[in-house]
Amino acid sequence: MRQHHLGHTTAAALYDPKDPFNEAVAAFYVQASGGLGTLYAPVLSLTAGDAERPGLLGYVKGLRFIRIEAFDTDAAVTATELLRFGHSWAAVHAIHAARPCPAFPTGRFLLTLTPKAYAGTGVQAVHPDQ
Repeated sequence: MRQHHLGHTTAAALYDPKDPFNEAVAAFYVQASGGLGTLYAPVLSLTAGDAERPGLLGYVKGLRFIRIEAFDTDAAVTATELLRFGHSWAAVHAIHAARPCPAFPTGRFLLTLTPKAYAGTGVQAVHPDQ
């Protein structure tokens, strides 16, 4: 079963039915609803998305088949390191959440409309159309 994280760009695409990538991202949600995968959404990425598109955080929070992940102390330590390397707050928690960890030794895929932004971070960033 595939584990995917929604980045702030894909969360925004899911939220906006007029977004050209809405259907591609929605397909991952449909798979999750059918038990064919799991979708996670880092709360910090959703916060960044909500700052740009008010209502996004509440919308995603209300979706039954997306698991919201908190911004904890371990994430804060990683965030500090990533911010020092010039990554945006919007990207920081997604990077932390998608990297390999004890719970997910192979990491998780990060769904994003901007996969190149994650080059060199150790994250398997994929565009929803891929």
